[in-house]
Amino acid sequence: MGLLVEEDFGLKFTPLVVIELDKNANEEAIKWLVKRIRDKKEHGGTELMIEPFLMSSSDENHNLFLVGASTRRLLLAAEEIGIVKECEDGSMRAFTCSNRNMFKDFKDGGDSFFSMAECQYIIKLQLDSLRAINERIIPGYPQVKLYPGKSILRRLMSKGILVQYFPLHDKEELKKLSYSWYSKFQLSYQPLDDIRHYFGEAISLYFGFLEYLTFALIPMALIGIPYYLFAWEDFEKYTLFATFNLVWSTVLLEVWKRCCASLAYRWGTLIRKKEFEEPRPGFHGVLGINPVTGREEPVYSSFKRQLRIYLVSVPFVLLCLYFSLYIMMIYFDMENWALGYHEEEQSVWSSLVLFLPSIIYAIVIEVLNRIYRYAAEFLTEWENHRLESSYQNHLVLKVLVFNFLNCFASLFYIAFVLYDMKLLRQSLATLLITSQILNQIVEAFLPYWLQKRRNKKVHKKLGRTSMDKELPWAEQVKLEADMDTYLIYENLA
Repeated sequence: MGLLVEEDFGLKFTPLVVIELDKNANEEAIKWLVKRIRDKKEHGGTELMIEPFLMSSSDENHNLFLVGASTRRLLLAAEEIGIVKECEDGSMRAFTCSNRNMFKDFKDGGDSFFSMAECQYIIKLQLDSLRAINERIIPGYPQVKLYPGKSILRRLMSKGILVQYFPLHDKEELKKLSYSWYSKFQLSYQPLDDIRHYFGEAISLYFGFLEYLTFALIPMALIGIPYYLFAWEDFEKYTLFATFNLVWSTVLLEVWKRCCASLAYRWGTLIRKKEFEEPRPGFHGVLGINPVTGREEPVYSSFKRQLRIYLVSVPFVLLCLYFSLYIMMIYFDMENWALGYHEEEQSVWSSLVLFLPSIIYAIVIEVLNRIYRYAAEFLTEWENHRLESSYQNHLVLKVLVFNFLNCFASLFYIAFVLYDMKLLRQSLATLLITSQILNQIVEAFLPYWLQKRRNKKVHKKLGRTSMDKELPWAEQVKLEADMDTYLIYENLA
């Protein structure tokens, strides 16, 4: 893990996480939060290191604090949350400080024992576990109420006092990763272990699945080429190809489950203990006693949660599905209009109009998927799940059901109701191509362009003419604070 700090800042630790507070945050609240983060565990703190990020007076739009941890604190916290590491004998076990010397790569006091992602993950969990003890209000904000067991950072964020907290990049580690991953053209597998070391298991599994799916689709593509080139319309040939696709898609998913389990075991997430999973920061309820740990913590009735799920969430999801089907029928009306227009005109323009309904529908699908995702996140948050795993499972289920119907209902309708192979081929090709172009623009080109634009502004502000030179560390921290959040479901691993 590289050192990110320049000597000018006088820090005695490696900052791993940045906390950004509102620029007008009350000074009393800031001092109270810093004290609570520094306090010992027995006093309700996290024992993390935190220092203000001092900037010039012109940077009044940022109120940043750098957070890090000593090696001892990281080791103790890793044991608390059940981080699984590889032992010298090759087995995977939950880390314990008492047996630390039996773990592979534990040397020099454990300074480089944890990866960058693991250190930041540990610090994030420690910050999330920061909860009110006897405080009834946030100092400096008498209108913001607290009660014992309430997540402090969550409360600060809901009231706009806390803007965000995010992991900090290590430029040296990022350079090494880019060299082995994408900076040069090479026909080889992705360095998933290096990606996991820097970004964590979820991101690494995501790219691992993309790599696996790309190779798994090659046999389908090779067999499908003759069907496209020779326009085979024979029913038996279509049946044979459909049977192969059905068997192959089943096989590749089962093989991926095995590959995913192997990676998860190797990275220690498969057996990471969850029986003592802490309540998620967004969980709230009346103060009660946990029957397992005997500690005071918020308690919320499971019956009330079920009422919210079945009386509000489920009807809302069904309503969204109905709306999606209604949009689909409008799409078919547009297809009929385009077909009628082409039969009347019989021109190059009219032949292009045939693809217009599918293009518009593909755009609408992407917009509906994104709108629904925000609605699903709001509903799942409102259901008030106690554990993060439960929250993620309910969120993924909502998104999966809607996305499946919204994206594929029209194709099933064309194939099994209309029996129109020509329209099915045209719709499938148009939907896939349009959605891929939109996704590439939104997920790759647009973020890349925005980030290049921000970098250019910073370089211009510093009076630099070349974009190749690295930014000073202070400017890099502020630049990362302005980045957008990358969303990914956390239960991939």
